[in-house]
This record gives sequence, structure tokens and C-alpha cells, in this order.
Amino acid sequence: MTDLLAYDFMRYALIAAIVTGLAAPAVGTYIVQRRLALLGDGLGHVALTGVALGLLTNVAPTLTAVAIAVLGAVAIELLRTYAKTSGDIALAMLFYGGIAGGVMLVNLAGESASTLNSFLFGSITTIDAADLVTVAILGLVVVLLSIGLSPQLFAVCQDEDHARVSGVPVRLYTMLVAVLAAVTITVAMRTVGLLLVSALMVVPVAAAQQLTHSFRSTHLVAMVLGLVAAVGGVVASYEIDTQPGPTIVMLALAVFAMAAVARGLMSLRRSAP
Repeated sequence: MTDLLAYDFMRYALIAAIVTGLAAPAVGTYIVQRRLALLGDGLGHVALTGVALGLLTNVAPTLTAVAIAVLGAVAIELLRTYAKTSGDIALAMLFYGGIAGGVMLVNLAGESASTLNSFLFGSITTIDAADLVTVAILGLVVVLLSIGLSPQLFAVCQDEDHARVSGVPVRLYTMLVAVLAAVTITVAMRTVGLLLVSALMVVPVAAAQQLTHSFRSTHLVAMVLGLVAAVGGVVASYEIDTQPGPTIVMLALAVFAMAAVARGLMSLRRSAP
């Protein structure tokens, strides 16, 4: 660990992993509650178009990815609300349009496939100080809003009709969940990559659900598990010389498997005479 902290890029990577590990499950809990687990994948593909636009215009790709991903999040909510388009169809359109637009703009920008891969699969060890500041600020905003507005966000994710009758501005908060998801994806794209970001939003939540019995406890435990997976994945990738993104996701899946086994053992113990 001392050797790992001796390098600036690894210190930056660990800080980014901490921010990502907390932010992704923080908003992912609401995404899972709304049964939109694949929203992260759809918005990830849209963010790819934003990255490519940044490369084409020589603007910081993280900033353009945030802008385009937020527009995509707003678009999917408007489609669901006004065009009466189902969530899966709207997500499919995001998938296809996002990946096609991203690849086309990358080609126009004259960038190589390796540049694209660093965003698709993550490149946490290439984060510099400027990237870290952006990631930290956006991640902090996501975590604070996810925790501070937990009652309202839970209400609209659990039952929109009941929340509307209770006087909760449903449209505002459903839009906020989508926007927070979009911002989280751009925060996490340098850590796990746009193609794997949804896993870090969903898997820690699924693992937490195996161990908890309330939404609040699931929310908090998911953030802890996401933090463990993100930081542990970065450290493990350094030790065994693998890419951090896939290593983080595999560690998160291992945590889920252990949580599922633990729940099964507890169920057997309770049912034993």
C-alpha cells in the first residue's frame, strides 16, 4: 500500500474511486427502486456522444459528457411522460443513438480506437488533477442530493401515483433522479468506463438488498459496498496488473455473491427446527 501511495496518479485514482464508489450506489438505489436498472447503460451510451463531441471540439470530454448525458436523461423522461413511450423503448433509442453518434464523432475527430476504449472501459490511472476536481465536485453534489432528498426521491420511485396524491412534485423529482444518474455516469466513466458504469450503480444495491430490510439501510449499505468494491478494485488492479474498471466490477459481483450466500445461510438457520 505504501508503494501504491507513492505515485501521484494512484493517489488520484484512489480519490476518484472513493467518490465513484459512494456516488454510483447512492443514485443507483433509486434507479433500482424504479426498476430502471439499465438506465445507466442507456445514458452511458449517450455520454459517449458527449465524450466524442469534446474530442472533436477540443473541450474537456468530462464536461461535454455531463451536458449530453443530462440532455439524454431529460429526453427519456419527456418521452415517458408526454409521448407515452415505455421505458424500455426509450432506453433502446438511447442505446442506439448514443453509440452511433459517439463512434461517428470520434471518427470525425480523427481519434484512435485506444482513445475511445479509455472511456468505454475506464482509465482511472490517467486521471489528472483537473479531472479529479471535476469528479470530486460532481460526485459530492450527487451524494448530498441523494441523501438530503431521500424521502422525496424514495416516494416518487416507490409509487408515483401515491406521491402525486400526497402533493409531491413527481415530475420534478423523477427528472432529478434521471439527471443525477446522468451526472453519476460521467463521474464514473473514468473509473469503470461507460460500458461498465451501470454495474457499479446496480450490483452494490443488489448486494445490499440481500442483507437489509428497509430502504434507508439498503441505501447506506449499498454506498459502503460500492466504496469497498471501488477502492478494493483499484488496489487489486495495481497488485495483479489488470484494468481497474473490470476489476472493480468483478469485485462488486463477488461481494454480491457473498451477500447472497450469507442471506441463504441466515434463511436456513431461521427455518431450522
